[in-house]
Amino acid sequence: MADLFKKGLAVGLGLAQTGVEQAEKVIHQLVEKGDMTKAEAKEFFDKYYEKGEDTQNKTLNKLNIATKEDVKKIEARLAVLEQRLNDFSREE
Repeated sequence: MADLFKKGLAVGLGLAQTGVEQAEKVIHQLVEKGDMTKAEAKEFFDKYYEKGEDTQNKTLNKLNIATKEDVKKIEARLAVLEQRLNDFSREE
């Protein structure tokens, strides 16, 4: 079951990357045709990318999977606890 989940997640992330690449291609074509300025293209792509990240984070949250931000927070808390433990050990 876990293996199937991992494969599904990999497929989903792959599709997301393909979507980003396809969006870049279409936006580049619009700029080349003069239908969109470079500034408009950048703004559009940034919004598209941000929305994709938001969707990805919501999906990971629903699946109860830790994000990079979650892991960084845990690492910071762990570092504090390790330091306290080291300080406590030195006092004895």
